[in-house]
Amino acid sequence: MINPRRWYIVQTYSGYESSVKEDLERRIESMGMQNLIFRVVLPEEHYTEKDKNGNVKEKVRKMFPGYVFVEMIITDDSWHVIRNTPKVTGFLGSSGGRTKPVPLPQEEINQILLKVGIIEKPTFKHAIGDRVEIIGGPFAGQAGDVVSFDNQKETVIIAIEMFGRGTPTEFSFDQVGKVISK
Repeated sequence: MINPRRWYIVQTYSGYESSVKEDLERRIESMGMQNLIFRVVLPEEHYTEKDKNGNVKEKVRKMFPGYVFVEMIITDDSWHVIRNTPKVTGFLGSSGGRTKPVPLPQEEINQILLKVGIIEKPTFKHAIGDRVEIIGGPFAGQAGDVVSFDNQKETVIIAIEMFGRGTPTEFSFDQVGKVISK
């Protein structure tokens, strides 16, 4: 079953992103929409800047001026709550006329959430030499020994038995399951 929770981009008047985020959070609470609208995120990055006197000041910059990201299940009610929030001009990916917006691909929102520190990059939780179960892909159900892993690429090399010998095969972290006793 596909997770109905998806991320959408809400367009706002430029410069009013913070107030729209606060208004949305208040409206979600007051209208009891917590079961349909889960998170409102305004991606910002912190940087330092020297002024003319040489003093270093930390500043905050909006990564996407004029936009707020909302994780929600799109229904007529949730769409109405977002769309009728003051200073919201609409959803990105909606052609108007009450058409539902297009959700942001999960890979794209994950990159944004990683950059602002809302989620962390996964790390491989098994050791080299552990016997693990493959839970995804064409080799699901088989077991193999961990040969190496790369946390940056989120891949692991597992020696699975094919044709009577261990064959190193690359898998993504989410295709590897629990440790099996040897």
